[in-house]
Amino acid sequence: MNTSLYAWHQLIQERNFKNIASLLADEVAMHSPIVHTPVAGKAVVTLYLTAAFYTFLNDEFKYVRQLSDDNTAILEFTTIIDGIFVNGVDMIIWNSEGKITDFKVMVRPLKAVNLIHKKMEAMLESLK
Repeated sequence: MNTSLYAWHQLIQERNFKNIASLLADEVAMHSPIVHTPVAGKAVVTLYLTAAFYTFLNDEFKYVRQLSDDNTAILEFTTIIDGIFVNGVDMIIWNSEGKITDFKVMVRPLKAVNLIHKKMEAMLESLK
């Protein structure tokens, strides 16, 4: 496992949200299932990832499958939010300095996407 991927797993395991920005490149882009266009820049992506962590990371969250190479990882996760099963994938790309440059989240089923949209919207408002 590359050191950047290891750092990501540590952040998730420790729920240490204040370290999110340290893992991101300045030019990072995030593709979220709840917005139509990517959000870009370290400050905005930090905000979105923080909201996502508060929305997704509960006692049920776990990565169940991982594919990775030197600068890319595909991490399948499952969780349960408000009684709804959520299955998703985090796709992460790192630059040569080990900073995340691209982060894409895909989620299923539709019921989960709708719930996450509602919860993320509320969480983003509370973080602003």
